[in-house]
Amino acid sequence: MLLTLIGCVNYGLSLGYGLTFLLGGVWVMSATQALRAARGVALTLHPPPSATAGGEVAVQVTVSGGGDGALGLSLRGGQQRAAGTWALVGEAGPLTLALPTPRRGPLTVSAAAQVYDRLGLWRVPLPAPAPLTLLVHPAPEVGAPPAPARTLPGAGEGGGRTKGDEEFAGLRPYAPGDSPRQVSWRHVARTGALLTRETDAAQGRARLLDWADTAGPPEARLSRLSAWVAELGRQGVPFALQLPGAQLPAGQGEAHALAAGRTLALHAPLPAEEPAKAAPTPGAPSPAALRGTLLALALTLAPTALRAPVWLSAVVAALLLHAAWRTRPAAPRPPLPTWVLGLLAVGGGAALNAVYGTLLGRDAGTAFLALLLALKVAESRTRRDGQLLVLLGLFTTSTHYFFSQGPLTAAHTVLSAALLLAAVPAWRVPGAGRGRLGLDRAALGRATTLLGLAAPLALALFVLFPRPEAPLWQLPVQGQAVSGLSSEIRAGEFSNLAQSDAVAFRADFDGAPPPQQALYWRGPVYEAYDGQTWRQVRGGRISPSVEPTGPAQRYTLTLEPSGTPWLLALDVPTRVPDGAFLSTAFQAVTFRPVTARRRLDLESRPARLGRQEDAERLNFNLFLPQAQSPRAAALGRSWQGLAPGARVQAGLKYLREGGFTYTLSPPTLPAQDRIDAFLFSARTGFCEHYASAFAFLMRAAGLSARVVGGYQGGELNPQGDYLIVRQRDAHAWTEVWLPAQGWVRVDPTAAIAPARVQAGLQTALTRPDATTPLAPSALSRLRLRLDALQNRWNELVVDYDGERQAGLLARAGLGGVGQPAYLLLLPVVVALTLLPALALLRRRAAPADPAARLLHDLTGRAGLPRAPGETAAAYVARLSALAPEQAPALQAVLRAYHAARYAPGDPAGPLAELRAAVRRVRRLGQGRR
Repeated sequence: MLLTLIGCVNYGLSLGYGLTFLLGGVWVMSATQALRAARGVALTLHPPPSATAGGEVAVQVTVSGGGDGALGLSLRGGQQRAAGTWALVGEAGPLTLALPTPRRGPLTVSAAAQVYDRLGLWRVPLPAPAPLTLLVHPAPEVGAPPAPARTLPGAGEGGGRTKGDEEFAGLRPYAPGDSPRQVSWRHVARTGALLTRETDAAQGRARLLDWADTAGPPEARLSRLSAWVAELGRQGVPFALQLPGAQLPAGQGEAHALAAGRTLALHAPLPAEEPAKAAPTPGAPSPAALRGTLLALALTLAPTALRAPVWLSAVVAALLLHAAWRTRPAAPRPPLPTWVLGLLAVGGGAALNAVYGTLLGRDAGTAFLALLLALKVAESRTRRDGQLLVLLGLFTTSTHYFFSQGPLTAAHTVLSAALLLAAVPAWRVPGAGRGRLGLDRAALGRATTLLGLAAPLALALFVLFPRPEAPLWQLPVQGQAVSGLSSEIRAGEFSNLAQSDAVAFRADFDGAPPPQQALYWRGPVYEAYDGQTWRQVRGGRISPSVEPTGPAQRYTLTLEPSGTPWLLALDVPTRVPDGAFLSTAFQAVTFRPVTARRRLDLESRPARLGRQEDAERLNFNLFLPQAQSPRAAALGRSWQGLAPGARVQAGLKYLREGGFTYTLSPPTLPAQDRIDAFLFSARTGFCEHYASAFAFLMRAAGLSARVVGGYQGGELNPQGDYLIVRQRDAHAWTEVWLPAQGWVRVDPTAAIAPARVQAGLQTALTRPDATTPLAPSALSRLRLRLDALQNRWNELVVDYDGERQAGLLARAGLGGVGQPAYLLLLPVVVALTLLPALALLRRRAAPADPAARLLHDLTGRAGLPRAPGETAAAYVARLSALAPEQAPALQAVLRAYHAARYAPGDPAGPLAELRAAVRRVRRLGQGRR
């Protein structure tokens, strides 16, 4: 989030702010959910009935309290570990974890627990429950021989007796471990005291299990003795146990068997504890988790395929398909070897550097990021890798705003973020990712809900978060700029642009826009000519004169990214925005290229341009290359005897009456004598052909002339009352300097196809002499409606920068960023945006049943929660003991609750009575103050 926020600040990505703040809202909401899920969770470890060495012990964990989330639990016993995760919804009930027990003896089991939110984004550690000490018994030998037949020596009938089950020997107080069958329940019923019957048998029947009867290592001997103890216990035969340094007298029953097991388990010396074997690294992550993440990443990377080189898209697709192939349950496959991934990374980086000339910038950087993300998919092995894939996917999503910030891009990025967030639970939360594609509806629903809850916070921060005007650092964002106009012009430049329907800029006028024939949007001015190419002239010159002749026209331009510094203003700009200036060729130029959409306010007025012009410049604009187009030069010189204005008319007359045509597909002209080939042979061309040829003729006729590039006309969108100027409206015309008039615009294309100026390009290509445009089709009207929506989106969202934020804050009376009113309002607005989320969380925490929900409300009013499993009657009795003065009101609540919950008939009346009774209860302590 911090990284994407820095990128948005530096590159002015308005939608990037929105996505960053939306993910920030998810970050906050999921943290709140995790904290609520962890609130009140209590864990208790319970000892298992028995534990034997070499196996596993099932440790039962009782969980109480908690909310909607997931519980992660890990057990540690010596060097052994066991871990598991379970869904946690209120009372989770008993859980069981199997912990390996490789050796006999005492074992202390400790636990560590944490609670996750349902998306697995946050982890809340819980207090550790009290540790548990177990006694691990030796594992009984499998296939052990029968126990020895040796018995303890006895004195015959009536002689020595020992514990047994033959005859009644008396009563004694009950001791823990006594069998319930030995309890004298008759005495219990009569006296209330627990007494245990004792029985005995002739001492000669008790078997002796002696260490000397076993052989081998100590652990093998103990294992055989354990098997004999189990065998005699099943047969009900009394036995005694004799070990080196320990003896157990003869006896039988469960207590005696447990004593024998304890003696065997604690026999010294205890075996040394071996370190736990490292768990093998899995060859592939969870197939379901990886499958869902792959689906989300494929959608995230889809726009990259539309702009990256074909070979890169093929490599990325192959890596994703290989990862999908690894998720097959029938035959899982390991990840690609490291050397293959390294070779692909180095080779792909070198190839991208060869294509773009760098690995920095917008195009090369995003393409390289897509390659690295696909390589990370191919080498993913663990849960941590899966979570990194999600984070990298979210970062990649934000890079799409470098190329477009339209509504479709916004919808795509939000959908990608939802799928990526929905893919997280499969890596952490149990039961997630069970859908066919690795994404279940529950996870996708939770992700969508979180995004919806985060939307108010994102909107508030989008409007109020400070927007710096200057970037933090300079780094090329654009790759190859698609501007439409370049710093030089040659045959074919504008005819190629005329086939593009892309928007160059939009213009919104204060009042009615000028007529179509007056819409000349001035761009670069070309004055240097070498026979083939017209170029701009660099260097300082004396500023020419500007004499306004008409009223001012104010308008707002919304420029699309072009990578050029031209602002495309109407002739002639009299007010330019900050950071721009008016060149000596009357061209509005900004100090920084337009690399992002910019919204600018300008003012223009009709004027006489350059009546007082630099003589050096006028001489430069008379230059013609030697030995180039001699026939055209001779034609121009033939007009030198005419007055300056008449020379211009002679040139236009020659074009009108010379059989010239207007076309988008002119023939290729030779490099040598290009103007001659056009004027006397081809006689067909586009605007740059006519402007170049006319400027050549005027220079030959002795008049200073130059070519001006820009746009002409525009399409009025009635849906928004603004002009749309597209790349197809790119145009070139000529300026001729006339004494006492200055620079005069002359459009030779209008002499060939008047419709180009009066009706637009599309009409001029089919009806060159038309004066009105063609009627718009239904498809055109639909496109205009969509463009109006796009323009509105740009105004409200994409073009919301520091200047517009300052204006909004000023109109709201907040002064500006950093002012006291702003600093007071910001935390208040942020807090208000969190209310819907808190209300939803509280609603989810309340029970679904109306009566139970009202009883839940009582816990809030009383300020004391119910204990897990506590009945309504027990809870009311506890409250009454704490606040005796409220006992009648609490009893009324209990009666109404029972009636609403269990009484037959319509519960509406009892529910109303219960609601009123709950409202009469005050917080504990209020009645005693």
